[in-house]
Amino acid sequence: MTIGFIGAGKVGCSLGKYFSQNGLSLSGYYSRSLQSAQEAAQFTQSKCFSTIQEMLQNSTLIFCTVPDGSIHNLFHDIQPNYFQDTYLVHCSGALSSQVFAHLAPHCAGTASLHPICAVNHRFTGYKGLSQACFTVEGSCSQLLSQIIAQCGNPVETISSEKKTIYHGAAVMASNLVVGLYHTAITLLQHCNLNQDFAQKALAPLFLGNVHNILEYGCTQALTGPVERGDTTTVQHHLESLSGREAEIYRLLSLQLVELAQKKNPQRDYGEICQTLQTELNHRVKPSANTGNCTNS
Repeated sequence: MTIGFIGAGKVGCSLGKYFSQNGLSLSGYYSRSLQSAQEAAQFTQSKCFSTIQEMLQNSTLIFCTVPDGSIHNLFHDIQPNYFQDTYLVHCSGALSSQVFAHLAPHCAGTASLHPICAVNHRFTGYKGLSQACFTVEGSCSQLLSQIIAQCGNPVETISSEKKTIYHGAAVMASNLVVGLYHTAITLLQHCNLNQDFAQKALAPLFLGNVHNILEYGCTQALTGPVERGDTTTVQHHLESLSGREAEIYRLLSLQLVELAQKKNPQRDYGEICQTLQTELNHRVKPSANTGNCTNS
């Protein structure tokens, strides 16, 4: 099994390096940028290909590590005979293997593989992959699962119908956390605290919560005014916030009420829930979760 990559960006370079470190055979890289392909090939001690056809001829398993919008038309001018005995895989978290449906009759199998990991650099991102879980989906899921298991990573199969919501979950735990943290820093800056101090001040709070979530789970990690049922403090927070910050506070606090009710089933959260719902229902339609404010 020889692995090739179309796309020499962060994910392509990182996966290639990680696979080679774990004893898998790489053919090399093709990219619209010849320089990028050359850099990735040098980084992974593999080859640089000048055409997709050349890549297909020298590879058994092709990873398409290009932007989501480019995947469907990636092979639009390639003859079907080039795909014989070749597996096509993309690494989009949001798209399923159905993006290859037009090529499926011509190749050995199609799939998507997604590392649940923030890969933020071409040449250092591979270091985080050893701790990542992977999901696979498609007709060659079993093959990919064996490859990932060989690398020592946890891997699970997901249905194509669930890919979008799955990716939404990953975004919430990753990208949206960056937005939430940035919001907190901005609010501290409104208190005339400089950015460096704000980041240093919030860091132990943030890292401590991450540790507690991983160690004890979300319910037991929960602290703060919502968990205590401190309606007065929550009301004061809402009065001091406006716009997007107020809406973020309300929506996430409603999620916390649900956790608080599980942690303290004997406590009545009716008042705090009512406070959070005020002025929210006419602006945001409650989901099944945000509507689950009951007295316990």
